[in-house]
Amino acid sequence: MRRVTIPVAYMPLVDAAPLIIAHELGFAEAEAIGLDLVPAPSWSSLRDMLGFGRVDAAHMLSAVPVAMRMGLGGMGAALSAVCVLSVNGNVIGVGRPLEAKLRATGFAFDFTDARAAASALKAVHADNLVFGVPFPFSMHVELLRYWAERTELGLDSIEIRTVPPPLMAEALEAGDIDAFCVGEPWGSVAVDRGVGALLLPGRAIWQGAPEKVLATRTDWAETEPDLLGRLIRAVWQASRWLAKPDSRITAAQILSREEYLDLPLELIDRALSGRMILSRRGEQRDCDGFLRFQGAAATFPWRSQSKWLAHRLAAAHGTESDLESAAAVFRSDLYRQHMAQTDADLPGASAKVEGAILHPTAVASSRGQLNLLPDRFFDGAVFDPDDPW
Repeated sequence: MRRVTIPVAYMPLVDAAPLIIAHELGFAEAEAIGLDLVPAPSWSSLRDMLGFGRVDAAHMLSAVPVAMRMGLGGMGAALSAVCVLSVNGNVIGVGRPLEAKLRATGFAFDFTDARAAASALKAVHADNLVFGVPFPFSMHVELLRYWAERTELGLDSIEIRTVPPPLMAEALEAGDIDAFCVGEPWGSVAVDRGVGALLLPGRAIWQGAPEKVLATRTDWAETEPDLLGRLIRAVWQASRWLAKPDSRITAAQILSREEYLDLPLELIDRALSGRMILSRRGEQRDCDGFLRFQGAAATFPWRSQSKWLAHRLAAAHGTESDLESAAAVFRSDLYRQHMAQTDADLPGASAKVEGAILHPTAVASSRGQLNLLPDRFFDGAVFDPDDPW
């Protein structure tokens, strides 16, 4: 098999780990591919790098390919999400002024209760609460909007502004934003710099949120099936390695290097372990499932999840796009095709009722051994892709 190098863009986040580990630990080499990993300064530049052909694949926000299929965002390239790179991994945090107000009310930073956090924020900052997010089309925005509209916080009381992840702490310190929703380690950076405190993990809003995907241009995916298959399998093998508890320290050491995140190992280990430091006071909380790379079909591109995103985007932006077409950008068909030769246990269906799994649940699968983990929304709602809200 001829070795081919594939240029791949990524943002400096912990959830870029499957690509970085595939490159560093030889999983890509085992598939006779090299990964030319190209860091991007912002999500918009990463999107453009992929859309205009500077790279062939990218670590991408799960909502971006869906939004682009719906004609949102001003970029016309057709993208496909060929697998999920990470589930969960975001944090919601507040700046020091809000932290002080919350503590004055006796609010307990327990890092679990989405309703209580919304009520406390509403009590101390009733109007125009400015949240920083990395990109307008992202799980960060959708989690914030879902949380606000289904609690007393209310959509009308929040404003959402775009801030690149590495600049989130600076924006908080400067007072440009009051709060944030961002992927790790950039929430923990704000904590360590003494400019913010963590309020909630993203999974406190939705336990099964697909955060990042491996995206390619659709034409590349369909004209380079052999390379695509090699890339998907290399990333899957890296994800499987990352899911092992004894891999955590080595993974943190690799991610902390100057050419990747260029941050202290301990900061990165928080996200990998789920042991989060919430504030300058040193409160520590263990958050099981804070960030997942594999297991329980974590890497599978569920059509129901892309349809949830399409439905949310359509409601927010007033578009009448074909939601079925938008949902089809999560390419469960390509994933099945290219993972068939591995020992992966693939789900029998390509869609499910999102939010309906409250306990580990056995489902039909290719090897008959697949259990899905809870994917509950904080308010107990469910999303049926055949009967959307």
